[in-house]
Amino acid sequence: MNAARKIVLGAGLIGTAALAGTAALAQPAANKKIVLMVGVKGDPFYVSMQCGAQAAAKSLGYSVQVQGPDKFDATLQNPLLDAVASAKPAALLVAPNDVKASAPPLKRIQSAGTKVVLVDTVVTDKSIGVSRIATDNELGGVKAAQALAQLGVKGKVLVISTDPGVSSVDARVAGFDKKAATYGMKLVSKTQYSHNSPATAAQVISAALAKDPDLQGVFATNLFTAQGVATGVRQAGKSGKVKVVGFDAGPDQIKQLKAGQVQALVAQKPYDIGFQGIQQAVNALTGKKVTKSISTTSLIVTKANLAQPSVSKYVYKANC
Repeated sequence: MNAARKIVLGAGLIGTAALAGTAALAQPAANKKIVLMVGVKGDPFYVSMQCGAQAAAKSLGYSVQVQGPDKFDATLQNPLLDAVASAKPAALLVAPNDVKASAPPLKRIQSAGTKVVLVDTVVTDKSIGVSRIATDNELGGVKAAQALAQLGVKGKVLVISTDPGVSSVDARVAGFDKKAATYGMKLVSKTQYSHNSPATAAQVISAALAKDPDLQGVFATNLFTAQGVATGVRQAGKSGKVKVVGFDAGPDQIKQLKAGQVQALVAQKPYDIGFQGIQQAVNALTGKKVTKSISTTSLIVTKANLAQPSVSKYVYKANC
C-alpha cells in the first residue's frame, strides 16, 4: 500500500471516529428510569407528590417507579435504598426517614452515579443531593400558631409530633415554639411523639387532657398525628372546645375539618414538590442548570375557605 493511500485511509478512519463520537454525544442518556422513594406508603401527602412526579416525568420522557416503607422508619427504608443502589437508576427522588441514619445508603447511591434529589425531608450531610426541595416547614409551624391564635386560643397548648430526628416536623415544632408565646400561649410540656401512629396520637392527647383538662389547643405536626389527635379529642367529648390545628390536608383530615373535629389545617404543596423534583433531576442528567435549594409554600385551610378554588386545589389526593 503506498503512502498516499495510507494517508487517505487514515483520514477516513479519523473522520469516521470523530463522527461516531459526535453522534454518541448527541444521543440522550439511555437510562430513563427514576425512582421516587417516599417516606411511607399510602400517605396522601406522598401520593400527591407521586402524582406531580409522574406528570413531570411523562412530559420529559422518563419513567418513575415509586417505592416506600410501610412505616416512616429508617430501618425499613434503608434496605429499600440498598436495593435502589443495586438497580442504579438514572435518578432518585427521596424523602429520607432520618437526618443521620438515611445518609450512608444515599451517599453510596450518589457515589455510584445516580443523581439524588431530596424531597420533603433532608439529611444533615450537605454533600448529598444535587437539589433539595421542601416546604418551608419552620414557616409552616409559625402559621400553625397563627391559626390557633385566630381561633381564640391564648392559654395552654400542646404540640404532638411524629419522632425526633425528622427534619420536616422538627422545623415545624421549632417555628411553632418560637411564635406561640407571642400570642399568649403556654406549652404545657415538651413536644410529645406519636411515632406517626394515629392510635398513639389519640392516646397521647387523652393522657394530656386528663392531666390538663383546661388545655385549649393542640398542634399536630403531620397527617397521621392530626387524625389521631382529632379522634382522641372527640372521644374525650371536647370537639370544638379544644382547638386542633393539623399539618397536611389529606382526605380524612378534610372530613374532620368539615365535621368540626379539626378547626384548621396547614396544607403543603406536595404535587409541586414532586413535579419540581423531577425537573431538577432531569436538569442534572442533561447538563442543565440545577437549583440547589427550593422552598415551597403552605397555606392555612379552614372550613370557611375550603370551597375557594385557590385553596381546594391543594387538598391531597388518595390516588393519581
